[in-house]
Amino acid sequence: MPHEHSHNHNNEIHPGENRIRAAFFLNILFAILEIAGSFFTNSVAILSNALHDLGDSLSLGLAWYFQRLSARQRDKFFSFGYMRFSVLGALINSMVLLIGSVFIISKAIPRIFNPEPIHAQGMFYFALLGIIINGIAAWRLKKGDSVNEKVISLHLLEDVLGWTAVLIVSIVMMYYNVPLLDPLLSLLVTIYILWNVFKNLKSTLRIFLQGTPEQTVVADIEKKLLDIKDVTGMHDLHLWSMDGLYHVLSVHITVAHDMKLQETKKLKSDIRVCLENLGIQHSTVEVEQEDEICELTDC
Repeated sequence: MPHEHSHNHNNEIHPGENRIRAAFFLNILFAILEIAGSFFTNSVAILSNALHDLGDSLSLGLAWYFQRLSARQRDKFFSFGYMRFSVLGALINSMVLLIGSVFIISKAIPRIFNPEPIHAQGMFYFALLGIIINGIAAWRLKKGDSVNEKVISLHLLEDVLGWTAVLIVSIVMMYYNVPLLDPLLSLLVTIYILWNVFKNLKSTLRIFLQGTPEQTVVADIEKKLLDIKDVTGMHDLHLWSMDGLYHVLSVHITVAHDMKLQETKKLKSDIRVCLENLGIQHSTVEVEQEDEICELTDC
């Protein structure tokens, strides 16, 4: 029972791709502007938000690139297709954010003990700009119907909340001389970034090391397969994920008696339907008799 996959052969640009591309350019340009603005205002809080926006820009850029790349069919170089490249993109993004966070912390901690004057008014205008730009990007992506767009939209809404915090701090500092608020806010933003980085890194490494997909219990799969008529046992079951969403399984199924070709086809079809209902999109099934010797029994 082959799986059918649709591909874009006409090089047409999908509306979702257009939205991701627009949000990418909007964010990357603003991230560069933020870095310059952090030096103008002498604010590490703006610098940490610039890091956050740079991370989101990388995510947007990679999402845009991989949305194009995923249209390619599998070939002699990548027999499963190109979807696994998104995992590589997630790893690169995590490393950039991790290194950037260490840099921000190295700048913020000394300022807690030796606060420096901040250009609060400039900080205020950058915060307004940050809310507007991230808000527009989030609004554009929210109109999309793909999972990719919705996830990125939520990340951009988090950026809006981050800039709202910068806006509040800048207003306070315009009336009260408390430069300590700037490095403290910077550390809070950086801790939040690091928490997400480690959470995503754990999931990414699990995929890289071909661990079983999260939220998937092998014992439940085995139980469902054993409930199928004619299935008496199984071995050499392997389950892994290509990109965290597309799961792959291979298994040897044993039956009690010799089966005709049509019976074997029907059994394999039933097994694949069962696996698809369990969220496994690609399965390879081999059927053997109980008394058949298989070298992969203990693999």
